[in-house]
Amino acid sequence: MTVPSHIELEKIMRLVRSVVFPSYYPNRESSEQILRGLLYSQLSTVMCTQDKAVSGEEIARVADDFVAYLPELKRLLLTDVQAALHNDPAVKDAAEVILCYPFVTAMLHHRTAHRLLQLGVPLLPRMLSEMAHSETGIDIHPAATIGEYFCIDHGTGVVIGETAIIGNHVMLYQGVTLGARNFTYDEQGRPIDLPRHPILEDHVTVYSNTSILGRVTIGHDTIVGGNVWLTHDVPPNSRILQQKAIQSPCFSDGEGI
Repeated sequence: MTVPSHIELEKIMRLVRSVVFPSYYPNRESSEQILRGLLYSQLSTVMCTQDKAVSGEEIARVADDFVAYLPELKRLLLTDVQAALHNDPAVKDAAEVILCYPFVTAMLHHRTAHRLLQLGVPLLPRMLSEMAHSETGIDIHPAATIGEYFCIDHGTGVVIGETAIIGNHVMLYQGVTLGARNFTYDEQGRPIDLPRHPILEDHVTVYSNTSILGRVTIGHDTIVGGNVWLTHDVPPNSRILQQKAIQSPCFSDGEGI
């Protein structure tokens, strides 16, 4: 079995990055033809197996489709940069976001991986998402659907599951989990791939260390506070906060809380 090359995938992502952000990541080899050739090589390793024969023409079509998508990829990522500029008073300009913010790397990989997944490419999308996960601490499944003007502040520890759907102008903080609450199994005891992750509508903000689990819908223009465990639908324009801390009396040695 021929396996994809992490080194070649890293080269592909550097070329994609230079196409999307040419002023910040200039690359003398950033021609779309070079990118297409590298992508074709890696697509061949996963699309042609012992059990499945795929023609060179079909692989070339997928590579061409992805290269043709690059302008839209750039547009989407620039909306993410604008979201950071709009939501974070600590940032001074776009250069700071593009060069310093880990969520930009995570979204560059995610939006690339998501498009490849839409084109029917196996394995490579997951590898690209795990490359970003290792570098940034942000874990986004390539199948998750994420709209425009998306921002993750700080980023570390964010998890977004496979069937999550995120609308436009959504803001997440560090430690947020959009996960599954439970699984459904088939007769052989294998988990069934059903929609099981949250839906966040437009203009939703989720603060740090909050877990939203299950196929629940968080209505538009809702703010979910930090350290919240949420497993039910929330109507639009809601404010969800954790229960206030309760101060208990002091205790003597040997006692617990």
